[in-house]
Amino acid sequence: MATTANIHAPLGAATILHVVDAFNNVFNTVVEWKESRKTRKLLSELSDAQLDDIGLSRADIADI
Repeated sequence: MATTANIHAPLGAATILHVVDAFNNVFNTVVEWKESRKTRKLLSELSDAQLDDIGLSRADIADI
């Protein structure tokens, strides 16, 4: 009869993994926010004609 061992990580290792994941998620969220902010800033500097050329209106910028 084959047996399977239940291997569990130590409590400290699991806790550290959750903390690292939380920091990683916060970091990724901040990076995405900064990229969106930079894109909105650059788009807001374009003229209405330039925005029309790329298929956007001034109102669309806030949704990015």
